[in-house]
Amino acid sequence: MKEHVRPLPSYLVQRYQGWKATTYAENRVWYKRLADEGQRPRAMVISCCDSRVHVTSIFGADQGEFFIHRNIANLVPPYNPDGDHHGTSAALEYAVRALKVAHLIVLGHSQCGGVAGCEAMCTGHAPDLEDKTSFVGTWLNLLRPGFDRVANLPEAERTRALEREAVVISLENLMTFPFVTAALEAGDMTLHGLWTDIGAGGLEQYEPASGQFVPL
Repeated sequence: MKEHVRPLPSYLVQRYQGWKATTYAENRVWYKRLADEGQRPRAMVISCCDSRVHVTSIFGADQGEFFIHRNIANLVPPYNPDGDHHGTSAALEYAVRALKVAHLIVLGHSQCGGVAGCEAMCTGHAPDLEDKTSFVGTWLNLLRPGFDRVANLPEAERTRALEREAVVISLENLMTFPFVTAALEAGDMTLHGLWTDIGAGGLEQYEPASGQFVPL
């Protein structure tokens, strides 16, 4: 391992030093308070790893306001306490039980590579993802039920519909977690599904009654 670990690229070092000299220096008291008093985020946001999805920027959030978990295609697996490693489920448990977030948000997005990968798998065009050694392919299997719902749509419409299904599937799976349903039924937390259009800057909200996403 030692021969592969290298110093941080100089441009990142310079950016850090610039941040420390400006943003941090101007808000030193706030950062100290965050460190001393611990985090009290209002919401947990489950979003995609995609570098174009900038959650804090979309909502103008301050540091310490959001507890953010990112994974491929913003998916939530169903509740499965089998003693194995479950990063998303662990983050969810911590947010709900320990941090007691008031809002739980699933945020999907346009041009999602993970969703495109699932679509390719389901149409037989991604044998590498269907290989049992593919972590990505195994993870994207969570979205297969969503593909079945939109499979008959024209290809141009199907991809965007599947991006929204990734949000709906995650909302459905969230309801299999006992501590999530308990918080919701007690009125201690609210649940939300969103989809954002990266290029247009649009944001849509899922409405369970109609089963549709509507612009905000």
